Amino acid sequence: MLLDTTNKKGSSLFNSRVLLFLISQNLSLFGSSVVGFAIIWHITLETSSGTWLMLGTLTTMIPQVLVSLWGGVWADRYNRKHLIMLSDTFVALATLVLALFYIAGFRQIWLLLAISAVRALGSGVQSPAVNAIYPQLVPPEGLTRVQAVNQSISSALMLLAPAAGGLLLGWLDISWAFFVDVITASLAVGILAFIKIEKNPGIKVKNTIFKDLKEGFGYTFSHPLLKRIVLCYGFSFFLMTPAIILTPLQVGRSFGGDVWRLTVNEMVWTIGSLVGGILISLHGDFKDKVRMIALSLGAFGILFALLGLAPNFVLYLCIMGTAGLFLPLLITSETVFVQEQTREDMLGRVFSILQIVSVSAMPIGIMLFGPLADAVSVESILILTGILLVLVAVWYERSSKRVEFPIDKNRVA
Repeated sequence: MLLDTTNKKGSSLFNSRVLLFLISQNLSLFGSSVVGFAIIWHITLETSSGTWLMLGTLTTMIPQVLVSLWGGVWADRYNRKHLIMLSDTFVALATLVLALFYIAGFRQIWLLLAISAVRALGSGVQSPAVNAIYPQLVPPEGLTRVQAVNQSISSALMLLAPAAGGLLLGWLDISWAFFVDVITASLAVGILAFIKIEKNPGIKVKNTIFKDLKEGFGYTFSHPLLKRIVLCYGFSFFLMTPAIILTPLQVGRSFGGDVWRLTVNEMVWTIGSLVGGILISLHGDFKDKVRMIALSLGAFGILFALLGLAPNFVLYLCIMGTAGLFLPLLITSETVFVQEQTREDMLGRVFSILQIVSVSAMPIGIMLFGPLADAVSVESILILTGILLVLVAVWYERSSKRVEFPIDKNRVA
């Protein structure tokens, strides 16, 4: 029996289908995160090779970028609920095949990378569909609160996932981590199957996929606010790469390479994100989301620069935890802003473009800042990129404020 609460207006914000959807997607996220950590650590322990780790990172990013283009079109053409279920099922089956190979004794690193690439294909299809489906579940005034709650749950699970991955890898075998993902994905699909979500009313399967793709780019870059947020995201994620990738190196060089320091470094960021998500869920909607996005990016810039100036590890952790507070504010404000500004039949394509830009920016940043960190201090890189990030935040707010409001999102492009 399907849970039918399709009338969003006037219903409780956290009705049964919203809660079940959040549970299903965070179950899926948890299983995928456990496998992701287990694979990276397994590669590290087996090879101790930076090259293999780089390949492991690229195999999770490049396929996701490539398929996201089509994933956005499919999310606008077809039933988004079915796309999410098919993506989860596809990833679960690929992971099950990997688990069976490992149980049979076929334990090759290249096989891990191949399955990681296949799993990334599923994520590239699932992510635009998930982001695009929220307006079909939640009334506009509730999008910020629901996204904030989702960010809090995700942050809490990101605290548990590394521990679970480490326990399974250390006490049992990596095969058990694979089965965790199979089980959580199966549960996610089963839960989602019981939720009735109306088909996107704007879906029109008339054009070729390439024409739909072209229309998506045309719509996004002819919309003055969406164009600015795409550009902002590209520059921002590029400049945030050192803080995301190089801070463990900074900790090891400047404060000591103890495992507990690296672990705490990751934990305080996640705890900050968890607290930030809770605070936003209690506050509710923000009227000026452009300012909130700019505020988040500006705060990141200042705090990342301060990481480069921190004289001791305790102060460093305080700054890192404070920076984590702003992650839910950025993601929630950006996601809801795009949902509010975009035509419903374009949501999948717009979110896929944002995903492509953000995911692509990091490998470019890694290729630049990774070698640079061997020539200059990580602290210098953090200070420079932090200052540039503040400038991006200022540009984004000022340029967006010059756009005449309101914009008829149905007439753009």
